[in-house]
Amino acid sequence: MARERDLLSTEIVNRGIESSGPNAGSLTFSVRVRRRLPDFLQSVNLKYVRLGYHYLINHAIYLATIPVLVLVFSAEVGSLSREELWRKLWEDARYDLATVLAFFGVLVFTLSVYFMSRPRSIYLVDFACYKPHDDLKVTKDQFIDMARRTGKFDEASLEFQKRILHSSGIGDETYIPKAIMAQENCATMKEGRAEASTVMFGALDELFEKTRIRPKDVGVLVVNCSIFNPTPSLSAMIINHYKMRGNILSYNLGGMGCSAGIIAMDLARDMLQANPNSYAVVVSTEMVGYNWYSGKDRSMLIPNCFFRMGCSAILMSNRRRDYTRSKYRLEHIVRTHKGADDRSFRCIYQEEDEEKHKGLKVSKDLVEIGGEALKANITTLGPLVLPFSEQLLFFATLVWGYLFGSNRGHPYIPDYKLAFEHFCVHAASKTVLDELQRNLELSDENVEASRMTLHRFGNTSSSSIWYELAYLEAKEKVRRGDRVWQLSFGSGFKCNSVVWKAMRRVKKPARNPWLDCLDRYPFQA
Repeated sequence: MARERDLLSTEIVNRGIESSGPNAGSLTFSVRVRRRLPDFLQSVNLKYVRLGYHYLINHAIYLATIPVLVLVFSAEVGSLSREELWRKLWEDARYDLATVLAFFGVLVFTLSVYFMSRPRSIYLVDFACYKPHDDLKVTKDQFIDMARRTGKFDEASLEFQKRILHSSGIGDETYIPKAIMAQENCATMKEGRAEASTVMFGALDELFEKTRIRPKDVGVLVVNCSIFNPTPSLSAMIINHYKMRGNILSYNLGGMGCSAGIIAMDLARDMLQANPNSYAVVVSTEMVGYNWYSGKDRSMLIPNCFFRMGCSAILMSNRRRDYTRSKYRLEHIVRTHKGADDRSFRCIYQEEDEEKHKGLKVSKDLVEIGGEALKANITTLGPLVLPFSEQLLFFATLVWGYLFGSNRGHPYIPDYKLAFEHFCVHAASKTVLDELQRNLELSDENVEASRMTLHRFGNTSSSSIWYELAYLEAKEKVRRGDRVWQLSFGSGFKCNSVVWKAMRRVKKPARNPWLDCLDRYPFQA
């Protein structure tokens, strides 16, 4: 029972002046009880720590073997004087030339195998975030007024959405498609394709302009959009529009939620590892109009309040010649999937309500389930990114738990601020960001990009982490060597992380979605 209380938070809500009934004319209040993230800084499953160390050792075994080989070689050579060493080498070369040639052959072969089997460096050349036209801007009050005029919602549903909006952390300059506020059905294939064309081609036009590459130069194309998946696919729409080459490797990811952008990057990385001298483009978006819900189920009305128009397009490369002009190098991708658990699987679920209106049903357990997935993900990520001092403490607690049992003491939870200079956490909602900041002990500056993105653009699904990175670049906060952690989570339930390392100081870009409002941010609520 005590543990259950720890996962709940209370909030006193002012309901305003009662308009009718025995309490007419007086202020009314209510107490709202919410679930909060589990305090995963106090407990952690050691199997995810072991998984992280497994990843680390698999990729860094040579760090343990090379020093041993160097030590043995140094001890052997160090016992000989310079004259003795030269005489020994000369005599071996003179009387056993075959042995010397064989030695150099093995050395060359070993080095060749090593460099050929090494994973290719993957670079992020540049990226672009689509900024819709100003005529699509909508304030919170305009949103409610327009929703009322459509005649699709009763007063109770409108009042519920109004309360959600005013506590969401979303500002008055987010964007929605015009079709949403029409009296006709907006969730049609025609409207979905129109919105997809607008956001995807807008982001890609900017990307090709910034990077100065031709669409025909792209060898790999990965598109992710969770809800809207027409035939032909969104990737086919892009190939047709830009007349890309016939042997392009194209992929279309659907139904994978807000964390699909990192999954798409993981797929693009694998394709680049298998195809040398190639470019890969990753497009992440969501169709707001096609996901619009016009029923009365409150758990399905929540996405209406948060999701807004947006799209990102990034250019990745494995070509060594792009080293000098790229912004970032890919360091790590860690993916966590909790779909085997039924509660996690159904916490965000697309279905129809009793009146056959289609929408996304959001479970009340979403924050708790998301916290469990996040705990697993960051525990796996820890051994890959933490500094050596933190690694020692981390490893010591792992050994302690193995030898004496995990119940003897809580593992040491490291400070992730020592591993990263910048944080781009998926801007899902104000409540989620508050809980993440508290549990990870992040400063206001650490979550500034996420909060400002939520306020300015709303929840743009899988593309939100790129609007956050665009904010950091517009503020000129990214310097050479800085490490950027992008963290996203979504239906399934999934939590994914990607780590980038800045290859140069990033100056304020000429094209950036924040340039016209940068002086107003950071916004003080």
